[in-house]
Amino acid sequence: MTDAVPSLSALVGAAARERPDAPAVVAGDERLTWAALDAEVDRAAAGYAARGLAPGQRVAVQLPNGVPWLRATLGALRAGLVVVPVNTAYTDPELAHVLADSGAALLVAAGERPAVAGVPVLAGPPADDAAPPGEPTDPDRPAFLAYTSGTTGRPRGAMLPVAALRANQEQCLRMAPPPVRPDDRVLLALPLFHVYGLNAGFGLVAATGACAVLVESFDPVGCLDVMAREGVTAVPGAPPMYQAWLAAADAAGSDAGLRRAFAAVRVASSGAAPLPAAVWTAMRDRAAVTVWEGYGLTEACPVVASTLATGRAKPGCIGGAVPGVELELRDTALRQPVDDDVPVPGGLAEDGPGEIWVRGPNLFPGYWPGGADGPDAGGWLATGDLAYADEDGDLHLVDRRSDLILVSGFNVYPAEVERVLATHPAVAESAVIGVPDPRTGAAVRAVVALRPGARLGFEELRAHAATSLARYKVPTSVQVLAELPHSLTGKVSRARLRELGLAGDDVVTADDDG
Repeated sequence: MTDAVPSLSALVGAAARERPDAPAVVAGDERLTWAALDAEVDRAAAGYAARGLAPGQRVAVQLPNGVPWLRATLGALRAGLVVVPVNTAYTDPELAHVLADSGAALLVAAGERPAVAGVPVLAGPPADDAAPPGEPTDPDRPAFLAYTSGTTGRPRGAMLPVAALRANQEQCLRMAPPPVRPDDRVLLALPLFHVYGLNAGFGLVAATGACAVLVESFDPVGCLDVMAREGVTAVPGAPPMYQAWLAAADAAGSDAGLRRAFAAVRVASSGAAPLPAAVWTAMRDRAAVTVWEGYGLTEACPVVASTLATGRAKPGCIGGAVPGVELELRDTALRQPVDDDVPVPGGLAEDGPGEIWVRGPNLFPGYWPGGADGPDAGGWLATGDLAYADEDGDLHLVDRRSDLILVSGFNVYPAEVERVLATHPAVAESAVIGVPDPRTGAAVRAVVALRPGARLGFEELRAHAATSLARYKVPTSVQVLAELPHSLTGKVSRARLRELGLAGDDVVTADDDG
């Protein structure tokens, strides 16, 4: 490992030197060249230093997409700080957990507010006209703590080093066609606090010197207008975005706006959740665009596989490993121990699915703070996802090994939701499972047993959950049982609930107050 690995902020500096007058960012009426963005990053870095923050300290950033997010995040990186990107939908209890767990010294938020969990809050990124501090050059230093899945119920901070982030940028750019080229105008409607928008979105823009067209919040009709007006040529997306664009065309009674928005699009991709085959086909037929589907995880910074890597775009298919990433399907029965690194022989559909294991320089070293649950001694990481390979060797996702629920690309941890439900006085016990949802890929269903004599309405339970959980984590349906099934160890068995059919489409939502 050398010291020549550029961080995200260093890539901005390189683009400013190589293409100073080229457009870097379009965000509403605000337009910045690479030279102007680089100057803004310098001022923000100096601002952090002026506040006494030292390299290695953590700074949480909870801002929507926009130039302030770029200034706050890139400035922190340039000052040698570790950025903790925070979901803008988080409630105060969720935010407090992330701040306390990361040991953040500062929270940069959208407006004035009191300290959270003892952490001071700054309204917007800092700025100072002094010379910025020198950025550390250690490629193994963490650049981001990205809070993501954990089977224990609370999000954990995945440590994403400079070198791993850069490795995934290079891996993606080696695909043909590359997802981003220097002459592209890239729609960034994906939230930048998510690693997909962060590195596979803006990271690739900075690495190529392309132009980011930022959308603060996703509005399908407004997004289509922006795409047409700005001549967007690259679209990294997620299934709900494509579904919403098709629905907007349906509501308009015409595909003209859809086709106009995608007329200049060179490459459209989808990740974060499985893209329904019907949506893939509809985009091809109605928008005249091929959607290249991929697969990844935060711990891989994030892209692991893509149909761009194989050149074969198929509905319901995630293609193959991106260049520089090794991928194996392993028999789930051989998951532990894995010293012999035994792959699934063949891995074809008739052999049954295998668990996806990956190895490459883009993998994280483990979770904050001690590096727990990182790759094994051989460099392999178990993803917890099951897939099979078709006759071409292309991969198709089957299911998630864990109980995590993926809602619009965001992880929902059942234990976290269950803890909140348990605080309602009417709830004796609860379990949370995922159910299919045509719009978000999956939705949260609560299965509850009530205390003797208690009554609980659906909306009352939802309102209770919404006080402590982001909207996407709040149950969209509820089933009341006399008692919940338990395992031999006394734990509520979510698997048994699924076996009973409670994760199917035929369960009626309890939407009354009876």
